[in-house]
Amino acid sequence: MEETIYIRMRNRVQAPPEEKVLLKDIAQVIAPDEVLSPLQTMMIHQLTDTDQNIVIIDVMKVIHLIKSEFGEMEVQTIGPAQTIIEVTYKKKGVSLPFFLLIWFLLFFGSAMAIMNFHDDVSMKSVQEKLYTIITGKKETKPLLFQIPYSIGLGMGMILFFNHFFKKRINDEPSPLEVEMFNYQMDLDNYVIIHENKESMKKISDD
Repeated sequence: MEETIYIRMRNRVQAPPEEKVLLKDIAQVIAPDEVLSPLQTMMIHQLTDTDQNIVIIDVMKVIHLIKSEFGEMEVQTIGPAQTIIEVTYKKKGVSLPFFLLIWFLLFFGSAMAIMNFHDDVSMKSVQEKLYTIITGKKETKPLLFQIPYSIGLGMGMILFFNHFFKKRINDEPSPLEVEMFNYQMDLDNYVIIHENKESMKKISDD
């Protein structure tokens, strides 16, 4: 009976420059014990400077390499048909002036956005009317509503994004994380189609 090799390609792999990419790095492998070790250490790709920061490994290339070494065995693939190799370079430290500039822009930009929104919906007049209805007194600065509202606004943002600084409140992903995940999936699909030379072919009339 012909023995079978099962391969499940990983979606994305990070590797340093000039790294030798082995099969075990880009895929999960199930195979007979006698071939499992040499199969996992089989080199699939050698990263070079010409690869830039993204490399696409197609499952057909992997099958071809396996067949050239273990031609008598059947290869079955499960899951994704490509693996994206992201070449990770050493990150540069962020300078303090640049960090302060970004913090300044985000802080005052978000503050202006919140204030403009409140002005558009006449939040101040609504709070004044609520204060008058409850207390029977007219007050131009109803701090009884404004202070709890400001605290609640901050708490609501913390609960919405599910983070307090670097600490996660619970295991549920925040809406921002879901949107970032969807963006990453769309980006990966774009890269797979446009960077993988085997995914598109132009038939010439010549």
